[in-house]
Amino acid sequence: YYFKVWVNAAAQTFNSMGIAFGSMISFASYNKYENNIIQDTLAVSLVNAITSLLVGIFAFATLGNIAYEQSTTVQDVITDGPGLIFVVYPQAMAKMPASHLWSVLFFFMLLCLALNSQFAIVEVVVTSIQDGFPNWIKKKLMCHEVLVLVICVVSFLCGLPNVTNGGMYFFQLIDHYAASISIMYLAFFEVIAIAWFYGVKRLSRNILEMTGKEPSWYFKFCWYLAAPVMIFSIWVFYMIGYTQPRYGDDYFYPAWAIAIGWMITSSSILCIPIFMIYVFSKAEGNTCWEKLKTSIKPTIEDSCPLCKKNGCEHTDMYDEHEIDKMLAEKRNGDIITFVANPVTNSPNNTAPNSPNPNNRILPP
Repeated sequence: YYFKVWVNAAAQTFNSMGIAFGSMISFASYNKYENNIIQDTLAVSLVNAITSLLVGIFAFATLGNIAYEQSTTVQDVITDGPGLIFVVYPQAMAKMPASHLWSVLFFFMLLCLALNSQFAIVEVVVTSIQDGFPNWIKKKLMCHEVLVLVICVVSFLCGLPNVTNGGMYFFQLIDHYAASISIMYLAFFEVIAIAWFYGVKRLSRNILEMTGKEPSWYFKFCWYLAAPVMIFSIWVFYMIGYTQPRYGDDYFYPAWAIAIGWMITSSSILCIPIFMIYVFSKAEGNTCWEKLKTSIKPTIEDSCPLCKKNGCEHTDMYDEHEIDKMLAEKRNGDIITFVANPVTNSPNNTAPNSPNPNNRILPP
């Protein structure tokens, strides 16, 4: 029972911040290259935490007041689900002065939040399709607006079952299977791919290039160990304590509905192993080990931390530790320019183009 609380809390955090939904990545792709991503991350997390705390205080204060008036307990007032928004909050606003005005403002706020969520979700799909199939989109749909229209129409048709007489049952089924299991599964492998395969060190260097400041050891520890361990633990506890979905306290979903729920979950979960097998089969190499190394190799070409160029000669001249040392000296102002082909002045040097890390132009 207590594991379920942590699972629901994690799912709520993922949903409220858009973690593993792709919306953060899609919107961030339109930022300027020098945008301070660390500052944005801390600001969004802090605002989300404060907002959630205030909403929780208001919600439980309202539940406690209703339970007191009905001479019952909070657990008997309302169960989890959309009843908190459509039952508890309207009851609370009905007791406030100018209750009609507050009700109109409240449901108008819900409408704005729903539209905001739709913008984010549609943008994720549009950006993914455009990045994955640019030539096909340009040839078949001609323009960006047609793609957006097609996605909105398809999404509208898929959402129609939610507004039928049995729509609340369908909504609860989707919420049970799509908002917890698959999201944490995707978030876990996303962290693994970035922190372990792409590399925390390479990611920190990218952030340093963009912001001019390297992430602290706290962020590196969270990326490499804390985040994957916590997400995986919560996901395992969820699977151990898995219970069949139900609506209210007396309606349990039939087997065919549960099968539909697992199909919805599998539609996102199976993308990772299927695409992994596809990339592995297309990778270059004569042996399985060579194919595996090629498959997990990052496709993003590193820009040189010294001259900010791709494919420069510094990578061949110096190893990674020497580049890090020189980069630190550059940040401290000890180095002005790096020589692409260092040449020593020693008369005994027979290889004038051989790499020499000590041959650098220093400030006068």
